[in-house]
Amino acid sequence: MVAVLIAVAASVFPMAKLEEMVNVGTLFAFVLVSAGVMVLRRTRPDLPRGFRVPYVPVLPMLSIAACLWLMLNLTALTWVRFAVWMVIGVMVYLLYGRRHSVLGRDLAARSPVSGSLN
Repeated sequence: MVAVLIAVAASVFPMAKLEEMVNVGTLFAFVLVSAGVMVLRRTRPDLPRGFRVPYVPVLPMLSIAACLWLMLNLTALTWVRFAVWMVIGVMVYLLYGRRHSVLGRDLAARSPVSGSLN
């Protein structure tokens, strides 16, 4: 199903616009991962790691700066599309994803029944 959606999008939208959207999305993901490395290193040093990032926090900060620099060189229209796409994604998450996630189901199962006096 995803392949069909991608094929339809590739046949309908100009390739240059799709490339810009893929770029801004990928760079934003790299920014989040780099920030996550720094946050988890400080807040959860006890977690088992599959690999170690050298020179923390310098290397993640350089990665964030490089990605932001590349993102800033994209067109304003790309930023608008990205913002709209992010708003749609957050709405889908809030309206559907939280309620249907494993964590959401666990929390709902542990919470008291609404309307009870406990």
